[in-house]
Amino acid sequence: MLPLTAAQWTRFRGPNGTGIADAQSIPGELRPDKNVAWKIALPSGFSSPVLTNTDVFLTASEETKLFTISVDRKTGKVNWKKEAPKPLGEKPKGPNSPVSPSPVTDGKNVYVFFDNFGLISYAADGRERWRYETGMLNLPYGAGTSPVLHESTVLLQIDQDSGSYLVALDKDTGKVRWKTERPHATHGFSSPVIYQPAKGGAEVIASGAYELDGYDLATGKKLWWVTGMAWQAKSVPVVAKDVVYVHSWMASLSELGHKEVTATWEQTLADHDKDKDGKIAQDESPDPTLTKIWFLYDLGKDGFLDAKDWEYLLARNHTKNGLYAIKLGGRGDVTKSHVLWRVEKGMPNIPSPLVYNDVLFLLREGGILTSFNPKDGSIHKQGRVEGAVDAYFASPVLADGKLITASREGKVAVIKPAAQWEVLSVGEFGEDIWATPAAADRQFFVRTQKTLYCFEAPRV
Repeated sequence: MLPLTAAQWTRFRGPNGTGIADAQSIPGELRPDKNVAWKIALPSGFSSPVLTNTDVFLTASEETKLFTISVDRKTGKVNWKKEAPKPLGEKPKGPNSPVSPSPVTDGKNVYVFFDNFGLISYAADGRERWRYETGMLNLPYGAGTSPVLHESTVLLQIDQDSGSYLVALDKDTGKVRWKTERPHATHGFSSPVIYQPAKGGAEVIASGAYELDGYDLATGKKLWWVTGMAWQAKSVPVVAKDVVYVHSWMASLSELGHKEVTATWEQTLADHDKDKDGKIAQDESPDPTLTKIWFLYDLGKDGFLDAKDWEYLLARNHTKNGLYAIKLGGRGDVTKSHVLWRVEKGMPNIPSPLVYNDVLFLLREGGILTSFNPKDGSIHKQGRVEGAVDAYFASPVLADGKLITASREGKVAVIKPAAQWEVLSVGEFGEDIWATPAAADRQFFVRTQKTLYCFEAPRV
């Protein structure tokens, strides 16, 4: 892999998913009428741009077609646009986009993941290098995970309602180096990160349903895990020194308007299995309101609940939403020994945490930004990002000493990243923003649903 330079932002959320760019001279105001080096119209997509020294890579969709696009960083000219080999399949439930996963690059080649197809690698000139097909996936809301790259290995975390796995591929050939099953994981949207201890081999950290897991990068062997997480992982873990910070959130049954289920499988069969076939059909549901979201519990998508489905349903009673700080370096179940602290209230649904200058930032719906002490989880400050009170799908990023957030309605805020943070400016783009911004060197990129903006501070 080419060495990472200040001009590169190679994966979703930049270096190891931290959200922190090696950048300088980023404008203090980010708005469509100021400091714009160039902008281009693009098809829609939720994926974030990734950057090499010379190119911007991103994915997009037009009707049923899926594309990978290369853009010249200096001019904004489209270098090439390649259509994925298979068209978009059935539209997923909810607002998710078929091009939510972000690409990853080694500084030259690009690797893209499309739901219900798999991974494709393109050379810098747009020539297809190889493909790894996943086939149809059991993902009711569609995919959200992005591929990541460490040295010569491409990693892809496929958490679905049946048959979840983590796979490692050779970046030059696409051949499988190892594939590790994740039987505890149901559908999720998180992407893995890498932990490199002072001694020993690198580890892959994957956030999923109920667990955070660490794997040996060389072999795929599961090394350690922490249980008790929420049952739907969306955000990316953040490694800072020898601690990983991760949060997960999912509404409980009661918050979804349903009764909490506590009966055992045996009790449920005895009380509700009218035809005595050893399964629970929708018309046999102990709570008729569950049928409205039956797809969340029917993991095999066969129309029935079986013992495994029920086990997962009951497990949701014992999980907790929360932000965790976990000491790395353990082995086996480290839930009791390595969790340094946990905060359970005020968790975001999607945006990932960010740690900078011994302050941990977390952004949630309504534009509520909280700064924490990463040593003990105590709160320094919690308040609304005034001028950008909105829903948030993009994660915060940091560039040139500026914390930058982008709301769904297209309000981009520049914030002083301190324990007692303060909003410095807010720019309104007038278009939805779902993609997390990208930054490197002297450039900052904002992708709306219609446009890719490149900002650059004037040179003095």
